[in-house]
Amino acid sequence: MRDVFRNANLRRVELAWAGSIIGQFAYSVALTVYAYHQGGPGGVALLVVVRMLPAAVLAPFAAIIADRGRRERVMLASDLIRAAAVGGSAALVFGGGPVAAVYVLAALVSTTSTVFRPAEAALLPSLARSPDELTAANLASSTIESVGAFAGPAVAGLILAVASTEVAFVVTTAAFLWSALLVARIRPERPTTGAVSEVEDDRAPTPILQEAFAGFRTIAVEPKLRVVVGLYAAQTIVAGALPVLIVVTALRLLDQGNGGVGYLNSAIGIGGLLGTGAVLALSARRRLAGDLGLGIVLWGAPLIAIGFRPTPVIALAMFGVLGLGNTIVDVAARTLLQRSVADEVLARVFGVVESLTVAAMALGAVAAPLLISGFGARTALIVTGAFLPALAALLWTSLRAIDRDAPVPARRLELLEAIPIFAPLSPATLEHLAHALRAVAFPPGADVVRVGEPGEEFFIVDSGTAEVIVDGTSKPIEAGGYFGEIALLRDVPRTATVRAATELRLYALGRDEFIGAVTGHPPSHDAADTVIGERLGVLRTGTMPA
Repeated sequence: MRDVFRNANLRRVELAWAGSIIGQFAYSVALTVYAYHQGGPGGVALLVVVRMLPAAVLAPFAAIIADRGRRERVMLASDLIRAAAVGGSAALVFGGGPVAAVYVLAALVSTTSTVFRPAEAALLPSLARSPDELTAANLASSTIESVGAFAGPAVAGLILAVASTEVAFVVTTAAFLWSALLVARIRPERPTTGAVSEVEDDRAPTPILQEAFAGFRTIAVEPKLRVVVGLYAAQTIVAGALPVLIVVTALRLLDQGNGGVGYLNSAIGIGGLLGTGAVLALSARRRLAGDLGLGIVLWGAPLIAIGFRPTPVIALAMFGVLGLGNTIVDVAARTLLQRSVADEVLARVFGVVESLTVAAMALGAVAAPLLISGFGARTALIVTGAFLPALAALLWTSLRAIDRDAPVPARRLELLEAIPIFAPLSPATLEHLAHALRAVAFPPGADVVRVGEPGEEFFIVDSGTAEVIVDGTSKPIEAGGYFGEIALLRDVPRTATVRAATELRLYALGRDEFIGAVTGHPPSHDAADTVIGERLGVLRTGTMPA
């Protein structure tokens, strides 16, 4: 973290993200209170629909937008548009302008917000000076998002308690301008766009719509993906109902006033931050589908508890538990998708998920006021809360089957776990590396690497025998052995030739995956240093690989 904030460009990105996410959450709370006072629960529902539907349409294309231009400029444009729109909303509210105009500006803010995050995530690798620094930058972004989830609503709650909605809008405008000021000062040393090269091949470009719908096709043909995406979307139906339920809980059931809306939202953010520890503990079990089911239950059960006993203490505690469940669902669902979807369509699948979840939130926002008007606030909380645990129970067999049948490359994991460099890594990281390994074969007498050439891959012997040749002497490497780490970690040419002594089958791991895994985990890095020290010590005798 210290290194991240010593890097001027990364520091500006992280602080800009803080302004963006705090402003985004504060604006949502202030806007929800405004909508409630204008039209009651129905007004809140209408607002959510107006904000969510354009974002749902844009989501599958957001990554394309971020990849086709300078990413820092995309972020800057997003900040400036949002600042102008929120500032315009403040002027409209102050002057008694039409509610419809405020809602249109809210839709504009939501739409441009869907572009900022993909651009920011894609920008970080071009600003980080090392794999270690990139890992820390991603950690900083995640932590800032969790803090923003409760700091933004808390700020809005305090302002609404002592001032007015238009004042909250003005403060939000300042947050977006703060973000824009920092983004404008980013000075990348490397290209920050993933745009295609100007030299194209002769093939006709794939239509954008066809590219976007590849994600839908991938989900449709795979039952496991349908279960995960279905549960994720179901959770966001309740997430769409949540703003309405929070407002009704704070103002009707608890009589906490406008500030209570912000405090209850903050409880969710605090629970989400605490959920990080829970996710780390659960990840060791390697039961991601079961974790997803648990998170789904924790999303629904707190609402049932509040419905049965609506007191301020219980409401704050239960919304905190809901925030914890939200972190578990988010991490488990996204990790399951990352492990189950081919890399070439992964981004498009996430675009589809984003679109489906935003549309599901709009559906929940419509359903909540109908339940409240038909059955009352307390019954609406109980019914909404019961939906997710019931769905998790219905799909529990499918979730257990996903965990049981998860494709774990056992042989690759066995080889990685036996190597001292990788042994300290977490199970999830080892699985990622196992999937990243590329199987290669060499006939007897073929050179795998030659002394003096640049090193691009790390190798593990799966079967057969290789021989390391240094100054005319050789030493065998049997199954389970490995070579290639010195050239990668020390950024030097190969220090030995490795040749196939028999029919040789290897697993190759690319430079980026190897360096990212080893340097991003201190115990693994220390183990690598020990191995390299030992090998360099004996390399002078011509007996070990590099």
